[in-house]
Amino acid sequence: MEFFTWQGLVTYTEATLATAMITQLIKETGFLKRLPTRLLSYIVAAALLIVSTIANEGFDWKQLALTFVNAIVVALASNGAFDAIAVGRTA
Repeated sequence: MEFFTWQGLVTYTEATLATAMITQLIKETGFLKRLPTRLLSYIVAAALLIVSTIANEGFDWKQLALTFVNAIVVALASNGAFDAIAVGRTA
């Protein structure tokens, strides 16, 4: 049984889920407390996508540039999903 795989982490769903979980886990840690959560989630998404892309396809400058754009989409989705859950808890 596998929860995450390198191949899966380059998909929208797994990247969004992993970004949300990691961001929530580390956002109150040390100097990361000072970063806005939305910025932290972008950094996490970019790091996950870069590492998983390199693990799957190797290093490619064109793909690396696109990864930063994809990280925006993943971070926004991750933040939106968390906001929806947080609002659901308070309603």
